[in-house]
Amino acid sequence: MNIFVDTPEPGSAHDWPRADAELWSAAAGGDADAFGALFERHADAVYNHCFRRTADWAVAEDLTSLVFLQAWRRRRAVRMTGESILPWLLAVANNLLRNADRMSRRQRRLLARLRPAAEPDTEPDMGEELAARLDDERTMRRIREGLDRLPAADQEVLSLVAWSGLSYADAAVVLEVPVGTVKSRLARARSRLRQMLPDDTLEDGQERKLR
Repeated sequence: MNIFVDTPEPGSAHDWPRADAELWSAAAGGDADAFGALFERHADAVYNHCFRRTADWAVAEDLTSLVFLQAWRRRRAVRMTGESILPWLLAVANNLLRNADRMSRRQRRLLARLRPAAEPDTEPDMGEELAARLDDERTMRRIREGLDRLPAADQEVLSLVAWSGLSYADAAVVLEVPVGTVKSRLARARSRLRQMLPDDTLEDGQERKLR
C-alpha cells in the first residue's frame, strides 16, 4: 500500500511538533528516534483498537507490538497519504486481527519483552490496575458478543469510526472501499448493535495507555 503526503508548510521546528510525514521519512532513513516518536504518538490508539476487537488487554499489547514491528520492517517501502500514519497502522492491525487465532504463545512471550517498561514514578497500584483491567475485559466481552453477530465488515467499520475516531475518508483508506460504503456499513452496524446491547454498554469505552 502506497501512502502519499503533501509537503508540509515551512514552519518553526520550535513552534510545532514534527509531522507524521517528516517522522516517517526520517524513520525510513534509519532514524530510530523518529520511529519512537511515531510509536509514542499512535501506540495507544492502536492498542485500544486491538482491545476492542479482542476484549483482551494482553492480546492487544502483543498485537500492538506486531503492528509496530511490521511498520519498522516496511518503513522504506510505504509512503504516506494524508496527514497521519494512523490509518495505515490500523490497516496493519486489522490484517493481524484477522489472523490473531493463529498467533502462537511462543511469539506472544517473545514480543512481550519488546514492550517499553513503565516509568518507576508513574507505576499505578497493581491491585487497582488489575481490577480495572478485568472490569474492562468483562464489559468488552459483552460488547463482543453483540459484535460477533455482525458481519466482519460491519465490525471493522464500527471499530474504526465509532471507537477509534477515524474520519469516513481515513476508514475508507484502511478498508479499501468507497466512503459511501463506510457510511452505509456504519449506519447498519450501529442500528443492529443498539438492538442487541443497552446504550450505556456501548458508551462505556475502555481507553488505556500502553505500558
